[in-house]
Amino acid sequence: MQIATPKSKTGSLKRLLSVLGPGLITGASDDDPSGIATYSVAGARFGYAPLWTAVVTFPLMTGVQYICAKIGLASGSGIGRVLRKHYSKKLLYAVIAGLFLANTINTGADILAIAAGMNLLVPVPLNWAIGPIALLVVVVQIWGSYRVISKIFKWLTLSLFAYVGASLLARPDWHKVIEGTLVPTVEFNADYIAMLVAILGTTISPYLFFWQASSEVEEERAQGRNSIKKRKGASSDDLTDAALDVGAGMFFSNLVMYFIILATAASLHGTENADVNSAADAAEALRPLAGDAATILMALGLIGTGFLAIPVLTASAGYAICEAFEWNCTLNAKPHRAKEFYIVIGAATLGGLLMDFAGVNPIDALFWTAVLNGLLASPLLVVIMLIANNKKVMKEHVNGFGLNLLGWTTAALITAAAAGLLLTWSS
Repeated sequence: MQIATPKSKTGSLKRLLSVLGPGLITGASDDDPSGIATYSVAGARFGYAPLWTAVVTFPLMTGVQYICAKIGLASGSGIGRVLRKHYSKKLLYAVIAGLFLANTINTGADILAIAAGMNLLVPVPLNWAIGPIALLVVVVQIWGSYRVISKIFKWLTLSLFAYVGASLLARPDWHKVIEGTLVPTVEFNADYIAMLVAILGTTISPYLFFWQASSEVEEERAQGRNSIKKRKGASSDDLTDAALDVGAGMFFSNLVMYFIILATAASLHGTENADVNSAADAAEALRPLAGDAATILMALGLIGTGFLAIPVLTASAGYAICEAFEWNCTLNAKPHRAKEFYIVIGAATLGGLLMDFAGVNPIDALFWTAVLNGLLASPLLVVIMLIANNKKVMKEHVNGFGLNLLGWTTAALITAAAAGLLLTWSS
């Protein structure tokens, strides 16, 4: 990741590489253990039918994350601070409470997933591993800088490419692959709708809304714009760079999502491993590529993406809460200069850690965390769209027709899926 890099006007590839940053990290962290588990369950249980979701969610999540980036650039603030200044305190507290709860649960599920990955390599009981994992993540966040952390995130994304090779070597039924990709299939039963909500929740995740806006602010701080006044406003170059960055990140995220579903559909659907109940079950999807080393590859994927996602989860909660109360919040600050920020990060990690001692199945925890995110995403998206169309916040950068169409369509789809799930549960 490059910070404070002058914009290049020559060479489209050089320009793209120069602006990759928050959007790429967002896309990579979107394929966290919760995403891996959700996509693995989807492909194993429903075969190639869910492949269309990767195509449909790409423009939706790109539009939503770009809107969030635009909020950070135009206002010079994260979403929490915008809510405090322009909206009611009741809305503010409801939003940050819901986000903190969801992020804490998601953090716990991802800590458990890292432990499950380690257990594939070394048979250490999960309860012995989760404490040191949580401590390591917190230490890296508190004593590492934003520059160091972002570089770590960028390299950890490489572990996800294994699914591309595995899906191709599994000899998929290409006729069914094309059909599943181009023809949307919806089954009106609780299992399928829960899967749809989980996919929407893990691709269009609430914590990423806050992370995207706040990380744009971090980028500007790294360039010396330390006050809101200096950060306010966005040039056409700023918005173009953000669009390129977000587009690249979301493309990477959905490419990995597509091939995880394809790999598990080709390898696991219709077999005795179609019910993915453990990390070892999910590892079978990588066997066409890695053979007996499939469990090692799966372990590295869970460990790498877990360590990538947990700091984003806890930091996004920290940004939201500290911005809401106007406390200092930046990953560049030393602990004594942003005490409240790091306390929130520690509290979210500790809360997730305590949840892990309940003896929850790691794959179940990851899948149902994605469902929870799907249920929370609907009201939060409405809030995001209201902010993006508020001239007091955005000035001349309010959403145009295209972004409004994408944003409100996304909100409507997630709401419909969540409502359908609640109806199937009640019937």
